[in-house]
Amino acid sequence: MWSAPKWNLIKLKINLSASNLFVYVAGMIVLFIVACALFPQWIAPYSPTHMHTEFILSPPSALHLLGTDYFGRDVLSLVVYGSRDSLIIGVVSVLIGGGIGGGLGALAGYVGGVVDMIFMRFTDILMTIPGILLALAIAAALGPSLMNVVLAVAVSSIPGYTRVMRGQMMSIKKRQFVVASRSIGTPNWRILIWHILPNSWSPLLVMATIGLGTSILVGSGLSFLGLGVIKEIPDWGALLAQGRGYLTTGWWISTFPGLAITLFVLSVNIIGDKLRDMYDPKTK
Repeated sequence: MWSAPKWNLIKLKINLSASNLFVYVAGMIVLFIVACALFPQWIAPYSPTHMHTEFILSPPSALHLLGTDYFGRDVLSLVVYGSRDSLIIGVVSVLIGGGIGGGLGALAGYVGGVVDMIFMRFTDILMTIPGILLALAIAAALGPSLMNVVLAVAVSSIPGYTRVMRGQMMSIKKRQFVVASRSIGTPNWRILIWHILPNSWSPLLVMATIGLGTSILVGSGLSFLGLGVIKEIPDWGALLAQGRGYLTTGWWISTFPGLAITLFVLSVNIIGDKLRDMYDPKTK
C-alpha cells in the first residue's frame, strides 16, 4: 500500500505534467498565430480581398472552413491576415510602453529624491485614469490609424511598467553586492548597467509577456469602436465589429475572430504565469 508522502509525490508529478502540457499547447498556439502574421499567404486558403459572390454569408463548410462574410470573403483568410495588425499593435506597444516605463522606473528608483518624486507623481496621475479609457481618449484625439493605436496602447501601459521597475531598482540597489561595489569606488553608471539592470529585468519580462495579451485586447477594443486600424484587410477587432450586425444570420463572422483573440490572450497569459513561477525567488 502506498504511503501518504509517496502518493503526494505522484500527485505533484501529475500536476506538473499537466501544467507543462498547458504551456506547450499555449506555446504552439502562439507560434502558429505568429506564423500566420509573418506568412499569411502560405496559410490562408484564399485572398482576403477576393469576393466569392456565390457564397455570400455561407456557413462553415469544406470549401470555406470558417464560412464567408457579407461580401463573400473567406473568414479564415480574413482571420489569418488580420493577425498581422493585431500582433503589431501588441508587440510594438509593449516594446514602447515597456521601454519608456521601464526606463523611467529605473531612473526614478536608482536616483531617488526629486527625480523619483516627479516621475512617481506623473505616474500616479496616469494611473488614476483606467488604461482602456486613457487609450480611448488618445486614439480619439489622434484619429484612427495603426500607429496611433500603437501609441495609445503604449501610453496607457507606461505607468504599470514604471512602478514595477522602480520597485525592483529600490530593492536591488540596497543589496550587499551593490553596496560592496559602491564601497570600492565603482562608478554609478557601471553599477547600474552591470549589476542592477541584469538583476531587475525578470519581473519586467513577465509583465511584458502578460501585457502582450492585454495590449491586443485594448487594440481590438479600439478597432471594435471604430478608432483602430482602417484598412482593406481588417484586424481582429474590426472583424468583430463588422460581424456584430450579422449575429443571427452569420454568427461565424464575429465568433472566429473572437476565438482567435481569446486563444492568443489565454496562451500568452499561460506562458507569462510560467515565466513568473520560473523567476519567482520564493520557488528557488
